[in-house]
Amino acid sequence: MAIEHARPVDESHALAVRSGALDRRAPAPPAPLDPAVVEQVVIGGDLARLTPDQRVAYYHSVCQSLGLNPLTQPFEYIRLNDKLRLYAKKDATDQLRRLRGISVEIVSREQQGDLYVVLARATTPDGRSDEAIGAVSLAGLGGANLANGLMRCETKAKRRVTLSICGLGWMDDSEVDSVPVARRVRVVDAAEVAAAAEAIHVGGPPPASARGAHTAAPASEREKLLRRWHSLCSEADALGVLHEPLPHGAPVEIIVEHGRALRGRVEQARANRAA
Repeated sequence: MAIEHARPVDESHALAVRSGALDRRAPAPPAPLDPAVVEQVVIGGDLARLTPDQRVAYYHSVCQSLGLNPLTQPFEYIRLNDKLRLYAKKDATDQLRRLRGISVEIVSREQQGDLYVVLARATTPDGRSDEAIGAVSLAGLGGANLANGLMRCETKAKRRVTLSICGLGWMDDSEVDSVPVARRVRVVDAAEVAAAAEAIHVGGPPPASARGAHTAAPASEREKLLRRWHSLCSEADALGVLHEPLPHGAPVEIIVEHGRALRGRVEQARANRAA
């Protein structure tokens, strides 16, 4: 009978097999980011200057540097001050807390006039701590809207303190809609950037495409409406008129409705100031 001689076994390989590390083939890591790309982002701060392939490489490199899974889309894009930037979604802050063992506790909740303010404290395993607040306006809110405002404030505080203790200066998802000059943008599969939010003509009759319930409007029309909405929000801020952000993904008729209501308050504030 032939005797089959045992071959030497690589212990590290065997351990990996037993632990299941080799059960699934991990996708190949993205190619190293070109230094020229890094220079454009660091100096210019505008991802719109990058090609689609460069944006994909940059996105993957950011995720890789933080240990985040890019398949969960932890970041999305906003246009702020005419520059394309990343902002952190819930997936990003949740993964960061888990990966770094960060614990978050609510230190205080209080109402200051129309504002509801939550203070959150984050602590790392080595004892380092940081604090951040979340604040939302509760003016005119009631019922479910009031409950959502309270929860949104707590969420904002937790996410802000998570990014702060990790040393990341990104805006988080809960803050984007409260910044009038920030516009969400959509990145399609080819990584091309397409504007996907903010604009509206708040005076006169609604456009024909807005007369039907939730009628889909052309992207260009909605963008114009949203740009006008942001301009109106800037006027409201200058006059001290409080306003709530638009619901995420609001259809044209909702933007029109909110725009008309805010336009009325802005005009009233102007009249009061003139008097």
